[in-house]
Amino acid sequence: MLEKLTKKTFYFIGVTSSQSKIMEVFPLWLEALNLPPTEIRGYDIQVNGPREEYRAIVAHIKEDEKALGALVTTHKIDILKAAGDFFDFLDTYAELFGEISSISKRDGALRGHAKDPITVGLALDSFLPGNYWQDHPDAQVFIMGAGGSGIALSAHLMKKEHGRNIPSKIIISNRREERLLHCRQVHERLGRTTAVEYVQVTGPDVNDRVLENLPPGSLIVNATGMGKDRPGSPLSDDAVFPEGSFVWEFNYRGSLEFLHQTELQKENRKLTLEDGWSYFIYGWNCVICEVFDIYISCEDIARMGKIAEPLRA
Repeated sequence: MLEKLTKKTFYFIGVTSSQSKIMEVFPLWLEALNLPPTEIRGYDIQVNGPREEYRAIVAHIKEDEKALGALVTTHKIDILKAAGDFFDFLDTYAELFGEISSISKRDGALRGHAKDPITVGLALDSFLPGNYWQDHPDAQVFIMGAGGSGIALSAHLMKKEHGRNIPSKIIISNRREERLLHCRQVHERLGRTTAVEYVQVTGPDVNDRVLENLPPGSLIVNATGMGKDRPGSPLSDDAVFPEGSFVWEFNYRGSLEFLHQTELQKENRKLTLEDGWSYFIYGWNCVICEVFDIYISCEDIARMGKIAEPLRA
């Protein structure tokens, strides 16, 4: 039973929320944005957790007037599936992707937004050169993990407005067949603009085999949550990255086994590495914008990044 709140509270629904830098950064951002004092409180649920836990936190946020809203990570698909009936409004992305990363309220109405399709694109554009796919027509994308973030990235990469600047192929792997099916359904609703392959991970070397067949200059992404929500990497230590590839670890904290694997090959394979820090900055600021009903400019986001940077280590 969640207790009745005595002060304004912003929830962080995750798995290991207390370890996130947001607990230190959030008060600094509120002050910099001239927002009222608000407590940030973590609410942890195990990966693929019980339906009743998702329903309990969503009902609490809806009913307690001092609960302003929440950012959701890891559970973006499961929480909407379990507690979608509590929401009075879902944005187009939430309905299309079947997930939410933002819970907010307006005039008593509970609102759900899927911000990943926006924030993942902003984070990708911060390190991948413009017109990259047009300049590297053979390069592909390998996304390990078909959860909310992985689906959002794949959807961003195949946007029709990108024209010819799209990868030649997108490969998505996941252990759970139902997640791959959901991913395929999202792509069908969007309309594919490039080839897509869905790979079920049925053994320890499946991702390794996909990796070894990728062309040089491809983008490889760990969107599984492994290395943060649970230890390990979706690749074995024998995996070899394609030369000149971009490697994106969606996590910025945790044991980060995947990132450490790539660091060992960085020089020999000429890899460009990116962790999840910029994704963290964009993701949180987009949800803060929604929950507090304010406009945060690109300049403000850059300023929030500078405020958070000293606390990154």
